[in-house]
Amino acid sequence: MRAFLTFLLVLLLIAGAVAYSSLFIVKQTEQAMVLRFGKPQGDPIREPGLRYKVPFVDQVVFFDKRILDLDTKPVEVIASDQKRLVVDTFARWQIINPLLFYQAVRDEDTARRRLGNVMEASLRRVLGESTFKDILRDKRDAMMKKIARQVTNESVAFGMKIIDVRIKRADLPQANSDAIYKRMRSERKQEAAQYRAVGAAIANKIRADAEKKATVTRANATRDGQIIRGEGDATRNKLFADAFGKDPGFFAFYRSMQAYEKSLASKDTRLVLSPDSSFFKYFQNPNGKQPAAK
Repeated sequence: MRAFLTFLLVLLLIAGAVAYSSLFIVKQTEQAMVLRFGKPQGDPIREPGLRYKVPFVDQVVFFDKRILDLDTKPVEVIASDQKRLVVDTFARWQIINPLLFYQAVRDEDTARRRLGNVMEASLRRVLGESTFKDILRDKRDAMMKKIARQVTNESVAFGMKIIDVRIKRADLPQANSDAIYKRMRSERKQEAAQYRAVGAAIANKIRADAEKKATVTRANATRDGQIIRGEGDATRNKLFADAFGKDPGFFAFYRSMQAYEKSLASKDTRLVLSPDSSFFKYFQNPNGKQPAAK
């Protein structure tokens, strides 16, 4: 009885192993192909679900059904105007024929290498026929479509379809960028020096004009001042003359008072004069008469 139970258990284990190895699941994002001794059996399985295969004989290979990305290494190309560019591109692709894909490239890693080589060759052909300006601005979209068509035509043999090809970045090589930067810097310095020279010339002209106008203004002001001062002196002299004509005594008294005020304004003023000097006549006699000699 124990031997029978053991045999039954072994039989169940073998049946479970056979059942497990004969079933497989295809996911929503996958497509599969059954191989028997390395040869495809039937059409590729594209619909998700539980599937059956011959245990220990058949092998199932799965392929991604989604759109995949390919990010290539930057490539240096020469445009038609002999300008060098470092171009970084990426592509989106999809496996559309699992059987052909398996026969041509086997797996995704090999497919990426083959597709990268095809893209690089197409990139060199298309960009080599275009100018630097077209690549960077004018005809970029048209060139990308042309590259996508060429890569698609060549990748059909691998069971793949190219969805899109885009340039991520297009730059000059580092040596060229450094040379262009130095040239642009030198040009900007020359322009700055030219602007400074023009500005200095304009400033000198404005300064010279201003100094000329200031000199003319000062000369005119000096001339007008002298004229006004002369007219004032003439008027003053006339007033003095009129005053002297009307009352010579008062005029003499007024002039003496002015002389006293100016000469005695400072506290430390010292005058060395004779006592009988005419300068002190109004101190000695309010009428301005000199004292009689003794």
